[in-house]
Amino acid sequence: MVEERLLILRFKRGSPQALRRIYDKYKVELLKLATVLLGDGNAAEDIVHDVFVAFAGSAERIKLTGSLRSYLTTSAVNRVRNHRRNNHRHGGISPEDASLPPSGGPGPAQWAILSEQLALLAEALQQLPYEQREALSLRMEMDMSFRQIAAVQHVPLNTAKGRYRYGMERLRSLLNSEVRQCDPQTT
Repeated sequence: MVEERLLILRFKRGSPQALRRIYDKYKVELLKLATVLLGDGNAAEDIVHDVFVAFAGSAERIKLTGSLRSYLTTSAVNRVRNHRRNNHRHGGISPEDASLPPSGGPGPAQWAILSEQLALLAEALQQLPYEQREALSLRMEMDMSFRQIAAVQHVPLNTAKGRYRYGMERLRSLLNSEVRQCDPQTT
């Protein structure tokens, strides 16, 4: 929190290094969040870019009352909502077209399995109502509390909890039905 306050202070004084540090610190998690919410890696990159461009232009007038992370997350979520509204996207894209940010780790065989699992998860997530998908993503990807989720979604605390719970139940149901369809013992 102290580092964040110092970064904000330096950013407000015009330090390009502070802006770069903020960008480096939050870019990946905002990109993951936007990708999960949209199901479109390219659009997610555009949204995260727009968030940071707008943030960079706000140095003189920005007044943070909470954490910088919450501010940037709220900005990203609002831009995702605007993108969905402007493009009239109610369905999302196919899992084959979805792209996720690269990460290090697994070898080729593990990537094949992970890729298949991610495709199933991406497809199931896209079938959830947007508000539930958003609540799940904020909780799982951004590790936000239900109070923070309620603030981002502009809803009562119990509504945020309900969206998360119903989203998890629906996601389990979708993934379990997919597993049953793929299991040769059930056919």
